Amino acid sequence: MLKIEKLTKKFGGLAAVNDVSTVIEEGKINAIIGPNGAGKTTFFNLISSMHKPTSGTITFNGQDVTSLRPDQVAKLGIARTFQSTSLFDKATVLDNLIVGHRLRTHSGLWDVLRGSSRLREEERVCREKARDALDFVGLSPIAHRLAGDISQEERKRVAFALALATDPKLLLLDEPAGGVNPEETEGLAQLIRKFVQHGMTVALIEHKMAMIMSLADKILVLSYGEKIAEGTPDAIRRNPAVIDAYLGSEHAEV
Repeated sequence: MLKIEKLTKKFGGLAAVNDVSTVIEEGKINAIIGPNGAGKTTFFNLISSMHKPTSGTITFNGQDVTSLRPDQVAKLGIARTFQSTSLFDKATVLDNLIVGHRLRTHSGLWDVLRGSSRLREEERVCREKARDALDFVGLSPIAHRLAGDISQEERKRVAFALALATDPKLLLLDEPAGGVNPEETEGLAQLIRKFVQHGMTVALIEHKMAMIMSLADKILVLSYGEKIAEGTPDAIRRNPAVIDAYLGSEHAEV
């Protein structure tokens, strides 16, 4: 689905991502792990076109997307979440989600001024998509609560729903279980599996190794911006370079 070839991003003299090649496999859960500062979020920023690479190429479903704008990449079907979930706290959860499907609408200023039938129809579709996304992530009961009044775990689910409302093919999830307790983490892991069961592909960055080892089909390991290993969870947990750089010996038998 997504092919990364010799991807490099330099900030001054620092290579945050250095000559990384990999494939995000369709219909699977692909994990990216590594110590803090390994280049994981920069890697996601390159895929979603928030940063442009210094060199290398990114191909999505056969199309070179390396030089596209973020909105163009999103329209092709790549959606992402962030480590910190930023919402419009004074708006309802549902209203926060309506903006997600705006990516797929075509109404302009003239439609707004005229109150056109196209605008009304697109408003209806956006609300429908928002409600469907809320139902998918299990948050329909809090649709009309203010976003500023919901829990951290609920904010994570709203972020998932916002990405879902864009009609994605590939979901990039940056630390989706950050800041939530073990029971909530398991619930989010089940939701990530549900995405794949419904035809989406997932790539996620996460530090919770028990979650990753039970969830991922494939793991890419970065250290100081470079790929040091790639493979199944079983292969990664036994890889001496990964144990030395990140996991520690206690994970070798996880």
